[in-house]
Amino acid sequence: METYRLISHPETPAKAITTVSVNVTADPADDILMTFLVTGSADLVVPDWAAAERRDGLWKTTCFELFLKPVGGESYFEFNFSPSTQWAAYRFERYRSGRSAFVQPLDPFLTRGEEISDRILEVDLELSGLPNVPMRIGLSAVIEERDGTKSYWALAHPPGKPDFHHPDCFTLEVAAAGQA
Repeated sequence: METYRLISHPETPAKAITTVSVNVTADPADDILMTFLVTGSADLVVPDWAAAERRDGLWKTTCFELFLKPVGGESYFEFNFSPSTQWAAYRFERYRSGRSAFVQPLDPFLTRGEEISDRILEVDLELSGLPNVPMRIGLSAVIEERDGTKSYWALAHPPGKPDFHHPDCFTLEVAAAGQA
């Protein structure tokens, strides 16, 4: 397991939230397990529980995201995970264009953390529906606080406004199944 601390975008600072981090365990042949943690979460807007199903627009409030891009390619995949336990999955042909719903063999399994805990959401995502090639990874979060403040967190940010789709945000790499 690796822990990654996300960085708040300098133009959208949080007020009460002090850190956002992700514990990641990845097996490229099988799945990726992510636990999203938010310190200062007493002021976090946590969407109400809902049926664990596909839903668009999750990024409009507190939402955690995973981007996967085959190394050397233009296409990529975006996954959104809400503390409501709803999720979304998309495939893009190239940077911010050619978006389509991505249908996976198995829906992601989301477990919401306790209200008093910094563990906000745990996600188990099946990877078997993705290309079996080395992937660049981006981890990010949209964090909304009770006073309406929104902050945007990622492993890295490109210059300018927050943009999780930008290649500069894809800073990690995972090998294809069977590669060390």
